[in-house]
Amino acid sequence: MKINKYVVKNQFENFLPHPGDFEVRHENFTKLKDGQFLVKTEFISTDPYLRSFANRWIAPYDQFGFQVGKVIESKNPEYPVNMNVVSHSGWRDYAVLTGEPDDIFGIKPYDPQIGDLPLSLALGTLGMPGMTAYLGLLEICKPRPGDVVCVSSAAGAVGMVAGQIAKLKGCIVIGFAGSHEKVKYLTQDLGFDHAFNYKEVKDVKGVIQAVATGVDCYFDNVGGDLTEGVLQCMKRNGRVAVCGSISTYGNPTQQKVPAIPPTVKVQSFSFTQWSWPEQKAAIQQLKDWVDIGSIKVKETVVNGFGELPHAFIGMLRGDNMGKVVVKV
Repeated sequence: MKINKYVVKNQFENFLPHPGDFEVRHENFTKLKDGQFLVKTEFISTDPYLRSFANRWIAPYDQFGFQVGKVIESKNPEYPVNMNVVSHSGWRDYAVLTGEPDDIFGIKPYDPQIGDLPLSLALGTLGMPGMTAYLGLLEICKPRPGDVVCVSSAAGAVGMVAGQIAKLKGCIVIGFAGSHEKVKYLTQDLGFDHAFNYKEVKDVKGVIQAVATGVDCYFDNVGGDLTEGVLQCMKRNGRVAVCGSISTYGNPTQQKVPAIPPTVKVQSFSFTQWSWPEQKAAIQQLKDWVDIGSIKVKETVVNGFGELPHAFIGMLRGDNMGKVVVKV
């Protein structure tokens, strides 16, 4: 049997990779060793961190990333046949795993316990993006009822969850997204109080001040000029959770540190700074909210292993709303 995997054969030169930077290669698989198990991939995740982390390695290297699939053969009693497994085993159609933590995040393969919900959600709202939104907002921003919470890239996989959690906590939520369609979705479907198309906003500070006296909490996914404008609106003792800085990835002109107002707490974070029990509790709470309709999910499912590079590039370009996954 041959396992197909994607290799990054060329270093990404610009923010957006080129489809030709990727190449499908093959690995031979014969039989499992004791302690191993074989997962047939069902969905593969595309996430912004795949672009930012790319600068850490020199091509060629195997494209890393989260995926979810089903165990089809096992010599590991902890991972029986037919068990669903989320792992950080990369862009491949089959994965031979041992149950050990991955080298990047230190996450052991785990059963997402998704119930009757679509398995793809284990890579989005009920996976790494969801727990990132939950833990970053609640543990760093610590929003209180009545707080004004601003979210950038608010129609993305992390941002839309962070904004909905803020609404559940009784906050006034302002979102920034990249199209009129996304702005409409945030206000009409997700209940954001205000939303703006950042591509058309020339004065970030001005549009925020037109709808609020200031910002208590900022969940930052983009960095750059937008974040500089939001920081000018932060209230005394405001809290900023720096989740990502997608506007600066591969763009040296945007890689500047904006002025931070006095008394404002700014903290960058990764979901990995919390323990697995804390991460698991976050996923369980999110699932409870999804089950009762308190949090709405939005995902774009792209069909075909061969479409992975295009789906990844489209996600970075902002072509879709919510989580982008590829069905293998």
